Amino acid sequence: MRYDTLLVEIGTEELPPKALKGLSESFTDGLSSLLKENDFTFDSVKSFATPRRLAVQVERLASQQADKIVEKRGPAVNVAFDDAGNPTKAAEGWARGNGITVAEAERLVTDKGEWLLYKAEVQGQPLADVLPELVAAALKKLPIPKPMRWGNGTAQFIRPVKTVTMLYGSELIPGTILDVSASNQIQGHRFHAPQGAALKSANDYEATLESIWVVGDFAKRRDIIVSGIDKLAKELGGRVVEDADLIDEVTALVEWPVALSASFDESFLSVPKEPLIVTMKDDQRYFPLEDEQGNLLPAFIFITNIESKDPAQIVSGNEKVVRPRLADAQFFFESDKKIRLADRVDGLASILFQKQLGSIKDKSDRIAKVAASIASDLNANAAVAERAGYLCKADLASQMVLEFPETQGVMGMHYARHDGEAEGVPQAIFEHYLPRFAGDELPQSPEGAAVAIADKLDTLVGIFGIGQTPKGDRDPFALRRAAIGLLRIIVEGGYNLDLEVLVKHSAASFGTLLTAKDVQQDVVDFLLGRFRTWYQEQGIAVDVIQAVLARRPTKPVDFDLRVKAVTEFRNHSAAEALAAANKRVSNILAKVEGKLPSTVNDDLLQEDAERALANAIKEAREVSAAALNAGNYTAALASLASLQQPVDTFFDHVMVNADDDSVRQNRLALLQNLRELFLQIADISVLN
Repeated sequence: MRYDTLLVEIGTEELPPKALKGLSESFTDGLSSLLKENDFTFDSVKSFATPRRLAVQVERLASQQADKIVEKRGPAVNVAFDDAGNPTKAAEGWARGNGITVAEAERLVTDKGEWLLYKAEVQGQPLADVLPELVAAALKKLPIPKPMRWGNGTAQFIRPVKTVTMLYGSELIPGTILDVSASNQIQGHRFHAPQGAALKSANDYEATLESIWVVGDFAKRRDIIVSGIDKLAKELGGRVVEDADLIDEVTALVEWPVALSASFDESFLSVPKEPLIVTMKDDQRYFPLEDEQGNLLPAFIFITNIESKDPAQIVSGNEKVVRPRLADAQFFFESDKKIRLADRVDGLASILFQKQLGSIKDKSDRIAKVAASIASDLNANAAVAERAGYLCKADLASQMVLEFPETQGVMGMHYARHDGEAEGVPQAIFEHYLPRFAGDELPQSPEGAAVAIADKLDTLVGIFGIGQTPKGDRDPFALRRAAIGLLRIIVEGGYNLDLEVLVKHSAASFGTLLTAKDVQQDVVDFLLGRFRTWYQEQGIAVDVIQAVLARRPTKPVDFDLRVKAVTEFRNHSAAEALAAANKRVSNILAKVEGKLPSTVNDDLLQEDAERALANAIKEAREVSAAALNAGNYTAALASLASLQQPVDTFFDHVMVNADDDSVRQNRLALLQNLRELFLQIADISVLN
């Protein structure tokens, strides 16, 4: 058996930069999986991806599939032979189809019966015979939402295909992929090596690419870019505004990266840095620079795809390109400042939030009202929260935000400061959008938190209130993200707020607009349900979350304390036995008809074990009471762990269903008291 390196490359027109990384990973995973499924052994795979190619290199790939034994089961023996022991037509037909006689068939005996069996040795096919089909299959699985056609052919792919290369060692594997015949010709850099190169061996792929000015390894190309950016940033006395996604996108745009720096007029720094950064990054794919204090520097770094003999010309060209974009931002800022933010609020009446729920102006009015109420609950400045809520969406009517939507909130903050709004209002306007994504910062001021919570509640309650709840992957109003953000603000901020109260306030602000039934309960249930997703991402066990959810605590901070306490208790030596006991008690009580006594009658306790349990429950209740009142669920559960031994002894020596009804009722009441002790915190019976 021969083992060698396989190289499969699909050369194309420029691929979409934001999709390149995913396409490469999918192609590599798909092809390697298909090789395994088809019994080809190999050591490792490596992916290559540039703007004009997707490639996979497979190390020590077997030249042929492994031989294998294929078992073909025939009819059951009682069907294969008649009463006289002669083969039936069913058996003869099956044997004939496999090229044998019935007499040559083996027998397969199982617990369920006996069948005819044919074992066939299938010889593995050569790689060259099956590779084109496997490559085509891997390409079909790529995540391509809108494939395109080109020329007169019928092939469809994300971009027109120019070359196909399938080399095994130095041997070209013939085949046609996407209407292109395989060859050993690969594309070079569009400008430095337009002639490309003839690849002599799959082992030479990476070196050959670099000889024609292409860094094929995505990770290596990214490292070159990061290194070049860092070097220039230090020389310029600044640091790059971090953006991993932008680095990936630029990596996907170039084949031979060269980092250069340029500058712009310092007069543009009179504009807040956020829109300048947006236009440099989003429109031009530049890397802006900041000083140690976070102030924008009049310089930027960019990545070119050419090793120029006169880089000054490239620098000059990029400086000319960026100037009008910065000038636009400066014009919008100066124009916007002429109108007070408060004077823009009425203009929000013409911007629709949702047809049934009204305009953005209506939403702002609701946010202001609810934010003031929340701020009061937090002992924060209700007037500041109300004013910030009223103004929080006003920048949507500004020229700057219309041009650069990413700056909403931050421009409202700057305009509010310019207008001389009360201290705390500008910050709360900015913070009300937080968190914008997973792991994002949270509002630092309670007023900002109040407006952020009110905004997210308004969206959740409003959309639920008109019956447009998230279904499957559909969540057009990003309600799941809003819910997680709301919970994070409350829990991580340590705010003593109750979801039921919050939702009630928000629902009241809509007046008669909400038409769905049970809106408030549905929203609270939805919010509680998001705890599961949030905690699972933190590595919390599902059964711990379920144990707390079973009690439905509606204060997020309290919910969090319970989850942490149950997580710690789950590792206690007594946890398993007590969880099993609680499950047993739960099952016993579920069968009880009628109401049980609320207290235990000591005079009806007959056995030492039940008297011991009754005393242990009283002691545990007294010890845990102080911890429960302080919200220290960890200490409370630790004290309840002492019940393990008396509970085990009780079940070992006491018959719950005694013949005497009063004794039986008393024992059930004892178990009910035991269960209620734990249910003050969580339902530990669901712990695994």
